[in-house]
Amino acid sequence: MQIEALNGVGAEVTAIDLRRMTDAEVAQLKQSFSDHGVLFFRDQSLTPADHIAFARRFGPININRFFKATDTHPEIAEVRKEREQTTNIGGAWHTDHSYDQEPALGSVLVARDLPQTGGDTLFASMYAAYDGLSDGLKDTLSRLRAVHSSRHVFGAQGAYRDEKGERIGNAQAATQDAVHPVIITHPLSGRKALYVNPAFTLHFEGWTQEESWPLLSYLYKHATNEAFTTRFVWQPGSVAFWDNRATWHYALNDYHGDFRLMHRITIEGCPLV
Repeated sequence: MQIEALNGVGAEVTAIDLRRMTDAEVAQLKQSFSDHGVLFFRDQSLTPADHIAFARRFGPININRFFKATDTHPEIAEVRKEREQTTNIGGAWHTDHSYDQEPALGSVLVARDLPQTGGDTLFASMYAAYDGLSDGLKDTLSRLRAVHSSRHVFGAQGAYRDEKGERIGNAQAATQDAVHPVIITHPLSGRKALYVNPAFTLHFEGWTQEESWPLLSYLYKHATNEAFTTRFVWQPGSVAFWDNRATWHYALNDYHGDFRLMHRITIEGCPLV
């Protein structure tokens, strides 16, 4: 197995078959996942059962309460865009499940049906975002907590309210808000990371949204500095495994009139401090 760090964030892993990993290889992947935040694999041939088995090597599976699951495997959520649809899923910077009390460890995304061109995914390092802050701002943020919510995205009046269950549903479950530190100590690496995101963070605890916005806006712009980001070009057989506590991602919506289908499994996490 070869692991090559990429510019910005992440590492590409080659010379491994994810269907036949040894315990030593799993241990090495866990360390690399902790170090790099996202791992990319090429030329894999994962069945849905293989996808589930791979994810379970890293933790229990979270059954997503909003995404439509595949017909045969409830553990696998579909990330789908039909030819006639103009909006995609994940088409803005975000990190999955920050609205949960125990945010997800990570997600494993497998390419199933790709457009002829486009459909890449951008990733950003929240380790690098934190490291790039001034000492004064680090100190200020270390004393703040932020409120995260799913209501405005998955709720009855949220961004996907017109989906009618085709891709996103169960709006009545979008009732839980969560409060997390703005700067977390990562549970695997022990490193500091910025933990707010444009999709699900509403405001700082004890602050109004109006008061919070100037600082949040600055942090969002800072965190997507080109030096902190990587663009992953999907190919048949590609797999991405990202850490939701250490990265953001952004699914580009640049393939209108074409079809794209990905399978996603999310892995349970833990409280953040």
